[in-house]
Amino acid sequence: MGVGERSPRALFVSPEVAPWVKVGGLGEVTRDLPRALNRCGADVRLLIPAYPALKAAFGDARVAGHLPAAGALPASRILAADASEPLYLLDCDPLYARTGGPYQSVDGTDWPDNHLRFGLLSRAAAVLACEGIAGWRPQVLHANDWQTALAGAYLAHTPRPPVGFVQTIHNLAYQGVFPRGVLSDLALPASAFSIDGLEFHGQLSFLKAGIRYADAITTVSPTYAREIQTAAFGVGLDGLLRARSGELTGILNGIDYSTWDPTLDPYLASAYGIDDLGRKKPNKAALQRASGLPEIADMPLVGMVGRLVEQKGIDLVLEAAEAIVHLPAQLVVLGDGPRHFVDALAALARRHPREIAFRVGFDESLAHEVEAGADMFLMPSRFEPCGLNQMYSMRYGTPPIVRRTGGLADSVTDLETGFVFDAPTADALLATVRRAIDAFREPAVWATLQRNGMARDFRWDASARRYLEVYRTVLARRLPGTSGGGVKPVATVEEARRLIDSFEGNPQDFELPIANELLDPVGVNIAIIADAILAREWEPDGYIEGNGCRIYRYKTME
Repeated sequence: MGVGERSPRALFVSPEVAPWVKVGGLGEVTRDLPRALNRCGADVRLLIPAYPALKAAFGDARVAGHLPAAGALPASRILAADASEPLYLLDCDPLYARTGGPYQSVDGTDWPDNHLRFGLLSRAAAVLACEGIAGWRPQVLHANDWQTALAGAYLAHTPRPPVGFVQTIHNLAYQGVFPRGVLSDLALPASAFSIDGLEFHGQLSFLKAGIRYADAITTVSPTYAREIQTAAFGVGLDGLLRARSGELTGILNGIDYSTWDPTLDPYLASAYGIDDLGRKKPNKAALQRASGLPEIADMPLVGMVGRLVEQKGIDLVLEAAEAIVHLPAQLVVLGDGPRHFVDALAALARRHPREIAFRVGFDESLAHEVEAGADMFLMPSRFEPCGLNQMYSMRYGTPPIVRRTGGLADSVTDLETGFVFDAPTADALLATVRRAIDAFREPAVWATLQRNGMARDFRWDASARRYLEVYRTVLARRLPGTSGGGVKPVATVEEARRLIDSFEGNPQDFELPIANELLDPVGVNIAIIADAILAREWEPDGYIEGNGCRIYRYKTME
């Protein structure tokens, strides 16, 4: 049994994954966090709906399982795809084979059957967590945002092995709220609709289910974890989050350094690094040319990339834009959003063709060009659970201008790596842009700001280690003998041998809890137990410490 502690097996379920299906930062997190967890030794696999882009990318995916229809949820298949990280696709053409985005049609309206589309995803995740697939069963089910949060309710209303359930909140503003009448469509019992369950002001909330039933709740920055426990940011769930504050952790997201690397970025006119910032200047000229702005090297160029919504402070930018360009400065904006914001930005660009450039939509190449070519980057968000662009900006030597909220507060330091303001007003934004331009006029000060930001380490590795701590804590709570229930830890060799001999099934589903007092220093007891394991042709697959025992896992001998 001489095998050390191993990281858990986890099923990471999400409604999007970059680069194939991406609306916001969640798609990038889904791509990057499991990869980082697996680098740390975990066994993390993804479950994503089989959208057309994913089916096209993985045309050779093989059928690994079937889910029968339940309630109004159609029958579906699980496809196993060969990707950089193990990937399962939930295949159900009636729900996922559509043009448009993962949540909305091409005209920007929500799909009317989103409760079925993401109810099925949640139920599939719960079934895989309980039953496993192709000889593999996770010990942790990790759900992301409201679209997968109903998995908590399915687990709570299904007899299940001691699988841990982790719910990550990427943005509390989106909660998946539907009429109470959809409960029967989702194949959940009537008892699930209660104040202690899914009920939310007379309706049904997917995200409330995830928060209510999770063994651990995470969100994407420490400051946001505190903010959402207040009425100002809690969107009606602050009371429940305060009640569960002992299970709530804020972990700052990371970024993918292989994708965002100014020394190797293929989208840039000129590669550069922390020691050759002079090579950043051609990127500014290239961005000015591409945007139709005059190439003026000493004119401050302010960039902004993202969704054009009030959350991101686009209304503050619109209010301050005329004053910003008269400082003077140039402004480049890339993004999309509601028509009134798009029209207002387009009108500004027409009035100030030498100072303001606006590109509607999203363009990966141009996003990289803005990060490298701008002198400073705007993120005046009213709230920001984490934010990624401010990290990209620092990585690219483009000091960010941010409001002190959520992950922006946790990642940007005023006058050290960027510029920070507090009030969500156009006047506060304008004053901070003016401060940034004053610093830009002092080359030594500006170079120090750039290098400070570029020296920060926002790789995923540290965040992944924090998530592994959450996984291990959840599993420790669910060890036998804890409130999670299960078999009492064995205290004698005879008890251990009886437990081993009586088990029938996949050894990956067998967990042997050994009381600490049985773990003698000489190892005689463990040697005897090991002989019983070898007789079953099993081999150890790691263990977890906690709650007065050590719990061993096994697999079939190869």
